[in-house]
Amino acid sequence: MFSNYLKIALRTLWKHRTHTLINIVGLSVAFGTCVLLFLTATFEFSYDSFHADADRIFRLNFLSSNRDGTADKGATMPYPISPALKAEFPEVDGVTRFFDRSASVRRGGQTFGKDVRMVDPDFLRMFTFPFQKGNPKTAMNSLSDIVISEKMAQDVFGKEDPIGKPLQLRLNDNWQAFIVTGVMSNAPKNSTFDFDALIRSDNASDYQENKTRWDHGNHDVYIKLKAGTDPQTLQRRTQAFIEKYFAQEIKDQQKQGYPKNELGFQKSLLLEPLREVHFNTETTHGQGISRAYVYTLLLVGLFILAIACINFINLTIAQSLSRAREVGVRKSLGARRGQLFGQIWGETLLLCLTALFIGLGLAYASLPTFNRLFRSHLALTDFLNTSTLLATGLGFLLISLIAGGYPSWFVTRFNAVEVLKGRVKVSRPGLLRNSLIVSQFTIACLLIVCTIIVHQQIAYLQQKPMGLAKEQVVSIPVGGELNGEVALKAMRDRLANQPNITAVSGSGVNIGAGLDNSSFRMVFGFLYGKRDITCDWLRIDTDYLKTMGIKLVQGRDFSTDFSTDTSSAVLITQSMAKALGEANPVGKYIKPDNKSFQIVGVVSDFNLYSLHQKAKPIALQMQSKNPIQYILVRVNPQNLMGAMDIIKSAWKTIAPKQEFIGSFLDENTERWYKKEQRLATIFSSAAGIAILLSCMGLFSIALISIQQRTKEIGVRKVLGASIPNLVVLISKDFLKLVVVAIVIASPIAWYAMNTWLADFAYKIDIAWWVFALAGLLAMGIAFVTVSFQSIKAALMNPVKSLRSE
Repeated sequence: MFSNYLKIALRTLWKHRTHTLINIVGLSVAFGTCVLLFLTATFEFSYDSFHADADRIFRLNFLSSNRDGTADKGATMPYPISPALKAEFPEVDGVTRFFDRSASVRRGGQTFGKDVRMVDPDFLRMFTFPFQKGNPKTAMNSLSDIVISEKMAQDVFGKEDPIGKPLQLRLNDNWQAFIVTGVMSNAPKNSTFDFDALIRSDNASDYQENKTRWDHGNHDVYIKLKAGTDPQTLQRRTQAFIEKYFAQEIKDQQKQGYPKNELGFQKSLLLEPLREVHFNTETTHGQGISRAYVYTLLLVGLFILAIACINFINLTIAQSLSRAREVGVRKSLGARRGQLFGQIWGETLLLCLTALFIGLGLAYASLPTFNRLFRSHLALTDFLNTSTLLATGLGFLLISLIAGGYPSWFVTRFNAVEVLKGRVKVSRPGLLRNSLIVSQFTIACLLIVCTIIVHQQIAYLQQKPMGLAKEQVVSIPVGGELNGEVALKAMRDRLANQPNITAVSGSGVNIGAGLDNSSFRMVFGFLYGKRDITCDWLRIDTDYLKTMGIKLVQGRDFSTDFSTDTSSAVLITQSMAKALGEANPVGKYIKPDNKSFQIVGVVSDFNLYSLHQKAKPIALQMQSKNPIQYILVRVNPQNLMGAMDIIKSAWKTIAPKQEFIGSFLDENTERWYKKEQRLATIFSSAAGIAILLSCMGLFSIALISIQQRTKEIGVRKVLGASIPNLVVLISKDFLKLVVVAIVIASPIAWYAMNTWLADFAYKIDIAWWVFALAGLLAMGIAFVTVSFQSIKAALMNPVKSLRSE
């Protein structure tokens, strides 16, 4: 019996091979796309879940209010908060600081660039990074202890046992000796913490100077609560702690009229669950990822799957007239409805199973391209783990039941007597078919609008003037092995007589995301009279304004002729002068970090960081205690590649063992928006797939509809109808559905994109023509799809059409 059903299913699928091919292609693409997108979303949601006590670990955040009443959150903590919390709250089981740092590592004459993070000893027992060698209880007892990862052990020591072996780290412009006391497993790819080595946070250059200061912060803090502790109760109890140690700051804010935060206090401490840190885009220095991005992946996958299922349902119902006759005959011969349902649904199962295997094959084949485009980390093992296989199997059964269940029920419900008498009419389009066509084109229009708006926003961010000339400027990371000032002087000497080089300077902060994948920001808050000032504190060197194309508005630039410029002078931006309330601030003094600086000049405003956030006022200074991290070289635009070769050669004479990873600033600023570029790629790809699948479904429905109206078309042609008349007649019903889809999709797309744009300080206004363009594209594509079959039918000989009927 089963073999008989299988033969009938194969014959039926072959008989309608055009529609079978459309269904298989549509479902295969949908299955493959969904598997990739769902696995990526699952990976993002799995961040930090591998820690055994993840639900008891929290990151600390401060919550205050800005002067305008908006929330001001920050994760940067002062040194003394960690020991104070551990001493005053018995519910706290462990506390660790975390410094995101890099350093050069030297052993046996070889130097390696590694991510050396600074933490406290509690880190080793709070987080689940298993030790391969050494004792986690004693591995960080000494300031000279260093714990390394398996990868670093292999890179630096090879097959040699690293325990007890010496290493040197370049910290604070000096080489310092460390002893390897432990080897940890490599951090998984879904870990917030990424490291090659760990040392004590007490090794920080400013630790001794600031270890008792509550008004100076430069690191994150994580705490682990004892089992059974309610985090919300503890968070409420920390309010008295905050008011005790930040009394002066709270008093100053009250005097200046700052509003209270959403909890009703001037300043509060928040406990952010560890698993939420990955999704925090506000206080993770650009490293977090929005949950909206992950949900977008899931929605896009569901949309594409929905379109493929809609195509399948529509095609099956459209073919129901021919299957109705078959069902009528089988019922008259004694077949029960359950048997008929099983047979027809079995055909669906066979088709879906074929599509699933093809889709999985497509997903695996496109894995390298997918990982590159979306910066994912998927591998074959992700496909083969138990949870993925189980989810895929259950999802497949659900889709097969939904896509095949209703059509099978619809076909088997026909009355056998009515069918055999020829009284069953299913050729006219029904509400369900039209609703499904509207649904799939609504999704397609929605994705088209989103694609256009995302691309517009990216173009706007890339083209918006930043207040500096980022073109033709090369940024060279100094690295941890060299002294920035010494390297800058050497580069100036070597490039001094080069005609392709127009200016050389240095900075503590890169513009954009450089090839070293490093970022740094120093922000100071201080009082100027009764004004509360917050500004970016930027280390630069002479010729910075010339190199970066920044205009001097008042006063003078830094110069080697003034010895005080390297110790007590600052330049400020126009927005900072406005914040100070000074029309001519030159000669005035400011006191950030309890030290007096004289303003010697005012420069035009420029964006130091990405346009996701409003630019802060900037103070530019030349203090030698803040190192030069990047050498900036402006080159002649007539010979960019020649100038780059000259810079590389000069760098090799300065740092022969260090890789040259210089990059142009305009390329760096484009990398600021790589998340938006990924989103644009998602929407573009999804819109293309959605349009393709929708058109395939519309093509098949139009083909079936025209086949069912062959006699009508022949009669109309005999009575004088022209080919354009017939094309319009056949197409208009479908185009009406597309218009309805546009009307439904437009407000949804407007709301979704407005919500997305709210994350940008600088953004476009959504124009009406975007929706008109998306509508015209959808209508044009639908018309071309339908008219192909319409013209073919209109050109048919009416005599042949009427005779065949």
